Amino acid sequence: MPSKETVLVARHSPFNFLFLTEDAEGLRTLRFSPEGAFQSIVKVDDPQYLALPYTRVLPMCLAFLEKTPTRILVVGLGGGTLPRLFHRLLPEARVDAVEIDPEVADIARDYCGLVADARMQVHIEDGRDFIEAREGLYDLIVLDSFGAESIPEHLLTVEFLEAVRRALTTDGIAVANVWGRNHNPLYPHMLLSYREVFKEVYVLDVPGPGTRIFVALPAPLDVSHEELSGKMDAIPLGHNFQRSATTFRNSDLERLGTGSALRDRPVLSGRPAGSAR
Repeated sequence: MPSKETVLVARHSPFNFLFLTEDAEGLRTLRFSPEGAFQSIVKVDDPQYLALPYTRVLPMCLAFLEKTPTRILVVGLGGGTLPRLFHRLLPEARVDAVEIDPEVADIARDYCGLVADARMQVHIEDGRDFIEAREGLYDLIVLDSFGAESIPEHLLTVEFLEAVRRALTTDGIAVANVWGRNHNPLYPHMLLSYREVFKEVYVLDVPGPGTRIFVALPAPLDVSHEELSGKMDAIPLGHNFQRSATTFRNSDLERLGTGSALRDRPVLSGRPAGSAR
């Protein structure tokens, strides 16, 4: 942790050790340990401030939608960066955020500027349980709960992704922030699982080592690479957003080697885990 940061929160929750700091510029950073990976970086008074590289790439997923989304689901809250962004960027949209850790939700509300209202609701629940029991359909589902230290396997499997697909409108899309192959041995299995459930999957590169973004479509997209790039350039992400070209490709171009999709496997108690077979 940099020496000039002030510690705002340092406590255990039922799921994590929560560590929130603020620097001299007012940026607040959430980690799950003092030296852990950044989970969120927020500027409380600016929902369109995007610091982490993946948060600058993930909104490009809006280019894959045929129309402006009116119902959005974000699984994994952190400091609330993505729900706050969509809430500000899309004033006609309703945003549901699902977070399993109630104390993470408390931090997002008390320290990170997340405000619930008629268009923004936070649900304290396991993401899979929420999707399987959801009411209504979503135009956009964002899966942002895959940490550097742990990957919830029950959110990786074909059976879970089938529930995600059922929760989408006809022309809706699912988007996932995932760790790439250099940091994630399950990467090829994860991509194969998405391919098995969805008709078409795109991969968006995130600058620097680490994550990639999957964009999963229930139906093939009838649009050229150039048209998608143009739509990405037109997304209004705010005054402080330094736009750079987003590289992306159809996942059919990914070299995966050997691998197989992940499927639920029974356990003695609790949530089924994932297995490749």
